[in-house]
Amino acid sequence: MTINSWMNPREPGRRRGAGLAGRVAGAMRALLPGRTAGALAILVLVSFGSLSGQASGQDGIVVPDLPVHELTLDNGLRLIILPRPSAPTVAFVVEYAVGGVNETLGSTGTAHLLEHMLFKGTTTVGTRDVEAELDLFARMDAAHDSLLFESSATAPDTARLRTLRERVATYEGEAQAPVVPNEFSRILTRNGARNLNATTSSEATTYFVELPANRARMWFLLESDRAHNPVFREFYTERDVVMEERRTRVDTNPGGLLHEVHLATAFLMHPYGVPVVGYMSDLERLSRHDVEEYHRRYYGARNAVVAIVGDVVPDSIAAWARDYLGDIRPGDPPPPVLAVEPPQRGERRVELVMDAEPQLRVGWHTVSGHHPDTPALTMLASVLSGRRTSRLYRRLVTQDRLAAAVTASTVPGSRFPGQFVVHVTPRAPSTPAQIEAALYEEIERLALEPPEQRELQRVRNQLVASGVRRLQSNLGLALQLASSVTRYGDWRTTFERTALLYDVQPADVQRVVQTYFTRDNRTVATLVKRTGETDP
Repeated sequence: MTINSWMNPREPGRRRGAGLAGRVAGAMRALLPGRTAGALAILVLVSFGSLSGQASGQDGIVVPDLPVHELTLDNGLRLIILPRPSAPTVAFVVEYAVGGVNETLGSTGTAHLLEHMLFKGTTTVGTRDVEAELDLFARMDAAHDSLLFESSATAPDTARLRTLRERVATYEGEAQAPVVPNEFSRILTRNGARNLNATTSSEATTYFVELPANRARMWFLLESDRAHNPVFREFYTERDVVMEERRTRVDTNPGGLLHEVHLATAFLMHPYGVPVVGYMSDLERLSRHDVEEYHRRYYGARNAVVAIVGDVVPDSIAAWARDYLGDIRPGDPPPPVLAVEPPQRGERRVELVMDAEPQLRVGWHTVSGHHPDTPALTMLASVLSGRRTSRLYRRLVTQDRLAAAVTASTVPGSRFPGQFVVHVTPRAPSTPAQIEAALYEEIERLALEPPEQRELQRVRNQLVASGVRRLQSNLGLALQLASSVTRYGDWRTTFERTALLYDVQPADVQRVVQTYFTRDNRTVATLVKRTGETDP
């Protein structure tokens, strides 16, 4: 086990924006007690970069003097510990570096279904008789295997299929008898838990909760039990829940379905084009064995990061981590993502017909989160749609009244080259074609003439405010630290990348528009309302 503490930052280079830094220092003082006024000013400047619009990173990027302790157990598990004694609470985040991109066609949705199953309890939590459950699971899974075999036949026996489905449902119903529903969540809630939840993305699966500080050891006990002894009870019932989630969020949701169709059209080879929730045909075939095997292989210590922020003593956390988490198996590396999306060589267009109001998504292939152009693309998103003063909001919503809403963002992840996407909801009677023309006019304006410095300054001011809000939340900061380690290998990177945003100049924004926002690199998805007419 190794443990390192990072208490002292490198000396900052140029210090600009001292006036705003002073105004923010009061909030920082409450968040990080014990800092001097000078250190607080440095923290603000370092965390948020130049506040005057001039370059702040010319003398080297520095990081805030957060008292972060890094701990690596012998099994490879990494912990990021940030003591903050201002309130008697603590946030826990566990992030596994496996997500939708690590799945293969035929098993899509496994990571997301596993996320659901890990709230079902363990051999001791959530059951009155685990042996009875396990016996019924074996019978249930055998019936499900027979069901899959029969359904894959050239001419499946419909009567046998019906019998096997009924048998699976019967066994699962019998297995409900010893179950104590939602006991894992109730234990945490009875002990003061807040914000207990989890999320799965293309690149990671994240579990999080906030607890009173005097319940920190209990978290280690429960998380150790969940890592060592999960029981995937109520599996087929929960699989139906996930399938219903797909129906409501994608299949019958105009915006969700347009998002899925757009990504699938833009990414022909890379798994960014595959939905994290999974395809319905894959979900219907996923078995308990599939999910158990996924957990056994990839939910190992080497693929996990634990971020703990709040009123804790690092030495106690280190001891509990060694005692409760030190014998988690290392696990296998995540399946590598070998597919590389080839350059797009012509505009792609797709039309989705639904009984819904029109929508428009336009995307351009860009770069990964590690690329030097990423800060300029991030600033561009805010210039286009960050606030009511942004260009697209003013043009489409306020001025021309063509749209009800507009957003610009980079999707769906950061590890691999993604897309810069503009999503617009038209305002009747305007059409997607009208909006598309206006959008391209605004893009062309930026290609011909860079944004004004005051536009970027507004974005910088917004980043300062959002950065302070992020630091006010133990959970928000823990999520940020864990994500930074998972995606970039270092918790400091999240702050370094924030600082880089302040070095972005108007010419940088103009350059990325000229580089990536070309017609041949464009994918357009339009939701068209069904009219009831038929082709002649």
